[in-house]
Amino acid sequence: MPLTAVPRTAPARRRTAPAALAALLLGCAALLLGPAAAPARSEPLPLPSLMADTGGGDQLITARALTTGSTTGTVSWWQRHNGRWHQRGSAPARFGSGGLTEGRTRQQGTSTTPTGLYDLPYAFGLDPAPPGTTIPYRRVGPDSWWCEDNASASYNRWVAPLPPDCAAGESERLADYPTQYGRALVTGFNYHRPVRHRGAGIFLHVNGKGATAGCVSVPAGAMARILAWVRPSLAPHLAIGTVFGPTAIVRY
Repeated sequence: MPLTAVPRTAPARRRTAPAALAALLLGCAALLLGPAAAPARSEPLPLPSLMADTGGGDQLITARALTTGSTTGTVSWWQRHNGRWHQRGSAPARFGSGGLTEGRTRQQGTSTTPTGLYDLPYAFGLDPAPPGTTIPYRRVGPDSWWCEDNASASYNRWVAPLPPDCAAGESERLADYPTQYGRALVTGFNYHRPVRHRGAGIFLHVNGKGATAGCVSVPAGAMARILAWVRPSLAPHLAIGTVFGPTAIVRY
C-alpha cells in the first residue's frame, strides 16, 4: 500500500504551527495595545499644501474645474493654523460660458474665466454686508458702474457716476444685476496694472441663471459665508485653476 501520504501531511502541519502561533500572538497584542498597535494611515495633504504659491497669507479660496472646457466646479475656502491648512467650507461653483483659460494671455470678450492667483481688494453688493464682514464693502447704488471700456482712463474700475470717457455700452451698471451682484468680491485679475483688452470685472459673486461671462459664482448662502469669513489681516487670495494640465491649480 502506498505510504507517501503520511510524510506529505506531517511536514505541512509542522510548517503551519509557527504561523498560527504568530497570528495568535499578534491578535493578543492588538487586544492589549488597542488601536495604537494598528499601522498609521497617512492623510492626504490639503489642496493649498500642494500648490506652488498661496499668496503668502493665511486664508485662501480655491476655485477648481475639471478641465478648461468645464463651466462648473468647486469653490473651497481654507485657513492656515499652526502651519497647516484646514478647509472651512465648500460649495458648487460656476465658471465662464467659454470655460477657463490662462489668465496671463486671456482676451476680453471671450467669456472665459482667467486662471491664476489673485488678491481680493474689496467687496461690494446691493445687499448689506453679512454680519461679521471685515473686508471693505461698498454698497451698490443707481449710479454705480464697472468701467470695461478699453479706451477709458477708468478701465477695470468701479466708477460712480459713469465718466464721459467710459461708454455705457461697454460697461456694467452694477444695479442691473441684483441677483449676481447681491454680494461680490473684487478679484485682483488685471486690476492693479490693467492691460487693455485683457479683461475687466472679474468677480466672485452670487449665482445667476447659468454660466458666467468670466467670473466665478457660488450660491448666495456660500457667498455670504465667504464674506463673513474673509479677514484682510490674513491676506486672503483666490486661486483659479483646473485639476490637470498646464492650468492645474497646483501650478499657481
